[in-house]
Amino acid sequence: MKLRTLLLKLKLTSGFGIKSEYAFYKFLRNKYKVLPIEINFSALDIAKCVSLSNRYYDKFCKSFNSKEVNDSLNYHLEHVKFISILDENYPIGLKESYLPPIIIFYFGNISLIENKMLGVVGSRKNTDYAFKSLNMLIPEVVQSDIVVVSGLAAGVDKLSHQCTIANGGKAVAVIGTGLDIYYPRENEQLQRNIAINHLLISEYPVGSKPLRFHFPERNRIIAGLIDTLLVIEAKNKSGSLITANLALQNNRNVLAIPGRIDSLHSVGCNELILAGAKPVLSAKDIIEEFYYK
Repeated sequence: MKLRTLLLKLKLTSGFGIKSEYAFYKFLRNKYKVLPIEINFSALDIAKCVSLSNRYYDKFCKSFNSKEVNDSLNYHLEHVKFISILDENYPIGLKESYLPPIIIFYFGNISLIENKMLGVVGSRKNTDYAFKSLNMLIPEVVQSDIVVVSGLAAGVDKLSHQCTIANGGKAVAVIGTGLDIYYPRENEQLQRNIAINHLLISEYPVGSKPLRFHFPERNRIIAGLIDTLLVIEAKNKSGSLITANLALQNNRNVLAIPGRIDSLHSVGCNELILAGAKPVLSAKDIIEEFYYK
């Protein structure tokens, strides 16, 4: 089996999570000076390579050898575009980040990942302040040939995609479901637009539902893809702050829009600034992170 195909099969197999996937990739890198194109590994071999726990061993081996997984493998090979961590066009920044995905499925223009990229995250229940801030900042940002990356969730994510597209920019959406699943449902038309005219990516196979743990996993991909992260309206201990911490671990620039000290929606941003994040007062504060450092 081609090694690239084996990595895809692992992504489709139950009982084998993102840590095990990356552990297997690291095992291969350590074992071979030059990775082989073709490789012959059984489920037992793979389980031993990553020291898979007894809790998942039986589930993994049964799934790996099942007709269901083999049928899914054939379907994805024939009908779903993907890049693997072995491919030349896999983003270098993402490969060097925390737990990079071994497979990325996508619809749209994959070459967008080669551009300067600004991640935008924030509250799912934003106020009008986030809307005004985005409309003040995004037009100049996209005119500077910076691609805007977000997670297509409700709130700031959705607004950042909409504002980017409305101002003629390019959007990358990283989602926590299969490419064919719309979550939240009201984002369906926006997701279809991004899939056709921009770039929609996911590490989850088609048909994957919006499971709770998918979204923090999705956040690490955003933090790995981007050069700089902008946080707009984040409550204390929000998912946006998790993404910011991941971005900092990846040595990315983290920016935050300051807010009122009596607003719960701005607690996270103000605390980020207090901890050293750069406050954003104009589009210039964002653009200079890409061009003037």
